[in-house]
Amino acid sequence: MVEAMAPPWSLGWSIAIFVLVAAVTVVASVRMATLGDVLADRTGWGEAVFGAVFFGLATSLSGIVMTAVSAAADQPGLAYSNAVGGIAAQTLALAVADFFHRRANLEHAAASSANLLFCCLLIGMLSLALMSGFGPDVTVLGVHPASVVLVAFYAGGLRLIHHEGAHPMWRAVHTRETVVDVPGASGGAPAPGSGGGSAGSGTVDAVRADTPAGEGAGGTASLWAGFAVVGTVVAVGGWALAEAAVVVVESTGLSAGLVGAVAMGAVNALPETVAAVAAVRRGAMTLAVAAIIGGNSLDVLNLAVGDVFYRSGSLFHVAGTDELFLTCGALLMTVVLLAGLIVRQARGWGRIGFEGVLLIAVYAGIVGVLTF
Repeated sequence: MVEAMAPPWSLGWSIAIFVLVAAVTVVASVRMATLGDVLADRTGWGEAVFGAVFFGLATSLSGIVMTAVSAAADQPGLAYSNAVGGIAAQTLALAVADFFHRRANLEHAAASSANLLFCCLLIGMLSLALMSGFGPDVTVLGVHPASVVLVAFYAGGLRLIHHEGAHPMWRAVHTRETVVDVPGASGGAPAPGSGGGSAGSGTVDAVRADTPAGEGAGGTASLWAGFAVVGTVVAVGGWALAEAAVVVVESTGLSAGLVGAVAMGAVNALPETVAAVAAVRRGAMTLAVAAIIGGNSLDVLNLAVGDVFYRSGSLFHVAGTDELFLTCGALLMTVVLLAGLIVRQARGWGRIGFEGVLLIAVYAGIVGVLTF
């Protein structure tokens, strides 16, 4: 029985596993959002840094495992497209989360210099990945030098963002709709002087009412343990999904770019999507945006992970037209998001802001091109 359930599975079992992993991911992500919001306050790191680093890492675990398993299974196209396709799908998640914050555009409410810098970091990392694909095809111990550069670039970006947070040279203009991240408080707090005393109190009360009973009373260590357990569940789901995706590609003849970007990318984006919606409903606006952008930056590092596990050469140089198109699409969507965070349109097209509408349109165009 155990051997029968071991991969590779049949096409029917593989599709069923896709659905099952998606359902488990939704449940795990809701729990992760609750724990992440509390831990951001307990640690004093704030929602932007905690969301982009720890929350982004936890929600990216499934994508990391998917990329590693696909690369090890000699499916480099699947590994590459899962990484960059996940970025596009996760960026789209911000437009979805925006529907759940009806007071104002989410990018307006979550104004943060850290979020702007994380967008710049993501654009830089995606650009490096593209440049590597067009550069010399060389490896050292089976790994392309660009993989090391990506890790160093990410670490340097984190250091820069941390320094900027300690000595800010840029601040968002506070409005009635701005939700400021106040470490130590549950969820967001209204901007000082916004004139929304009663409204702000209502927001905090609503967030506290949405917090599960006893959530704030547990020890920090137990919260970290719960966060780690949920992250592990998401990672195991990523392994099962990658094995199923290999079967789908080999059985149906669909391109690795399409399966990796749309099928794997969509499930890969579920943790960020569900967690972002849950964070918005808890009033943690900055956490919602930071988790998406931070998760996207970590997804670019998936290319380095895939490069290590792909032993037939450089992962960056096996990228075909579909993979390069996906990378450019992810870049475009990040630029649109950055523009939305800078412009901070309070209310826009379809009540979700111009950037939300454009993100939906760009993603639909990406999927359309890959499909047809």
